[in-house]
Amino acid sequence: MRRLLNNAVSLFVITIVLLLIIPLSPFLLDVLIIINISISMIILLISMNIKSPLEFSIFPSLLLVTTLFRLGINVSSTRNILTNQGQAGQVIQAFGDFVLQGNAVVGFIVFIIILLVQFLVITKGAERVAEVAARFTLDAMPGKQMAVDADLSSGLITEEQARKRRSDIQREADFYGAMDGATKIVKGDAIMSLLITVINLVGGSVIGMLQGGMELTEVLTVYSIATIGDGLVSQIPALLISTATGMIVTRSVSEGSLNEDVSKQFLAQPRAIMIAGIVLLVLVFIPGMPRLQLIVLGAVLLFAGFRLSQSMREAAVKEEEAVREQAKAAAEQQETSPDEYYRDINHVYSLIGVEPIEMEFGYSLIPLVDEGSGGKMMNRIVIFRRQYAQEMGLVIPSIRLRDSSALNTNQYRIKIKGEEVARGEILVDYYLALEPSEPSGEIDGIETIEPAYGIPSKWILPENREMAEIYGYTVIDPLSVMVTHLSETVRRHAYELLSRQETVQLVESLKKTAPELVEDSIPGILSYSSLQKILVSLLKENIPIKDLETIVEFAADSIPNTSDLNAVTENVRSALSRTITRKFCRDGQMNVITLDADLERMMVESLVRGDSGVQISLKPDVVQNMITQLGNEMKKFAELSREPVLLTSQVLRLYVYQLLEPIYPDLNVLSFQEVTNNIQIQVIGSITP
Repeated sequence: MRRLLNNAVSLFVITIVLLLIIPLSPFLLDVLIIINISISMIILLISMNIKSPLEFSIFPSLLLVTTLFRLGINVSSTRNILTNQGQAGQVIQAFGDFVLQGNAVVGFIVFIIILLVQFLVITKGAERVAEVAARFTLDAMPGKQMAVDADLSSGLITEEQARKRRSDIQREADFYGAMDGATKIVKGDAIMSLLITVINLVGGSVIGMLQGGMELTEVLTVYSIATIGDGLVSQIPALLISTATGMIVTRSVSEGSLNEDVSKQFLAQPRAIMIAGIVLLVLVFIPGMPRLQLIVLGAVLLFAGFRLSQSMREAAVKEEEAVREQAKAAAEQQETSPDEYYRDINHVYSLIGVEPIEMEFGYSLIPLVDEGSGGKMMNRIVIFRRQYAQEMGLVIPSIRLRDSSALNTNQYRIKIKGEEVARGEILVDYYLALEPSEPSGEIDGIETIEPAYGIPSKWILPENREMAEIYGYTVIDPLSVMVTHLSETVRRHAYELLSRQETVQLVESLKKTAPELVEDSIPGILSYSSLQKILVSLLKENIPIKDLETIVEFAADSIPNTSDLNAVTENVRSALSRTITRKFCRDGQMNVITLDADLERMMVESLVRGDSGVQISLKPDVVQNMITQLGNEMKKFAELSREPVLLTSQVLRLYVYQLLEPIYPDLNVLSFQEVTNNIQIQVIGSITP
């Protein structure tokens, strides 16, 4: 029984197709006609009571099925009309007698009017609305998706809610696209009904006169009743379906069901209702008008409008009193002295919180940030957050954007955990032109330094942009300058943003794909604290932590053998060799600087253990010589537009990094074990003692 119910729609469609072939008795035809009218009425009532078109997303497919069902009934009724001398069941007979009332001409006129109303008014209008709605829905998709990303990044919605909203946006676009095509079916159905009516009348008349031997007047009487009845029993359901189609495609801005919206919006305009009542009462003085009906309806409208107006005034008074009480309570709170306010210890706690990331702006930069003024800062931040998560495996927390009177009008500053880490200055009406190594021409502008990478640059006027690009300058708009500076600052300090809570969330996410690994390793073997320190070490050296499963697995295997987290981290880095190689390799080749064998041996011999751990203890002149050589070699990487890489042995890697990081924070120190053997290593320099 359950299997039969699950396939009920499929069986119904097959039955509809059979209606086009198998003759039906008048009794069965009556049953199908009644079912058709019932289904059409149900569909209309559903379309009136839904709040969103997506609540009835099966409507385009349902429209096709009901149209096919109606055409199948038309074919069966036409077969009965033409073969049974107009006898096609009691429903068709009753509709024909009721509408004709003994006058075939009037019946045909009524039928044609119903057909034209459906074809020219409802169907035509619904088709146009569906077409426009489909086009505008598709055009609005990118903006809606960006709005969802912005709400997600600002913490207004959860990831699950964002996923549902994106799905609804896609479903809405698909729905209106399907409706655009489905309305063509309704249009074709109206044309087909007119053709079937003509066929029934003409064909029936010919068959009745030639084969049945009936007189012309008798033929017209019999077949006109059958034709009009058949046309009505098909057109009334079609009219209901067309009306439902129009209602669904015009519900784009509704907030509730049609009944709720009509009640709410009509009852919100008592003045219009009273004016309509007054107009009806004025019409009483026109000679020949039905006075009783006008007086009754006018009085009802006047009374209803007056009562509604009175109710709205009472509600407005209550709302005003509530607002006044709230304002009074707020004023009393403001009058409370600070000492009194901070007697409550909970109020004191509100003073000590810090934002993970903040960006403050001067007054002139607000239009670049404020979405109400067309600013796209938030959208660009959303894009950066998504890219960084995909690249590094860490979700950047929400970034607090706000204006600050403490800054100059063109300045901005970036804070990490409440402390300033970067600052810049933007000229909103200019473009920033990054100077090439050998410009082909000189461009006028205000000299400055690009804030993210420290490149010599110039602020140029918009009209000089094309000329600057011709001379080889890289021209950037002010918003891109700020976003680039923010993104690079966040990348540089990302390891500071990985809190214990974020580590727990990463582990919870890993549980979905590797539950046995997490259960076996965390926190029994690998504590959350140790995992956080390992991840922080990787992020500090710009190593992605996206492959968290490998990190946890190798860390858990290494910890029983050593309690030194630095050694554990080095083992994890070796396990991430493919990730590290991909990050610093380009076109199958990695450009590196190496250490001379004598220098490496000297470093190994100079390793000493102190209070803060193992360190390299070289003579100052050797260190200075090494730093000078590195500075010269790193210029080659700048010319190649590649990240500088120093390749050394695994034993020394960590200590070399600790020695050079304060001087060259952008230098990437790798070991030979962290580079896969399927790439070509190109040594572009070597550091000697």
